[in-house]
Amino acid sequence: MYKVAEIIEFPYGHRLLHYQGPCGNLHGHNGRAEIVVAAGSLDERSMVADFSTIARIAREFIDGFLAHRMLLHQEDPLVEVLRAHQQPLFTMASDPTAEEIARLIYEHVAAQGLDVCEVRLWETGTSVASYAPGQR
Repeated sequence: MYKVAEIIEFPYGHRLLHYQGPCGNLHGHNGRAEIVVAAGSLDERSMVADFSTIARIAREFIDGFLAHRMLLHQEDPLVEVLRAHQQPLFTMASDPTAEEIARLIYEHVAAQGLDVCEVRLWETGTSVASYAPGQR
C-alpha cells in the first residue's frame, strides 16, 4: 500500500458545549490537518495522487468553512450572538471536537474522489485526533 500525506495548517476557534472543563470556554487553536491518501498501485505518473490536488481539495473546504471561524455546536446559545454581529461561524450537529473536525475534512476530501484513508487533526503540538472509517 502506498500512502502520501498533505498537511494544512489553519487557525480556528471553538468551544465544547457538552464538556465540563476549560474546553467548554471559547478558545482558539492553530490546527494542523494531515490528509492521508492511499493506493494499492501508483498511477501513470508513478504517484498515489498529486500533492497539489490533495492540497487544493482540502484547502477548498478548510479555507471556505473552518479557517478563521468559530466552530460551534448548532445548539450553542452563542450562535445567535455571533450571527447578529456578523462574525465568521461554522455550526455542527455535534460538539466541534478534533475528532469531528477530522471527520468533516475526511468526508469532503473523499466526496471529491480522492482515496483518502485517514485524516488527522492536531489541535496542539502534542494532541492529535484522527478519523479513518472502518479502522480500529
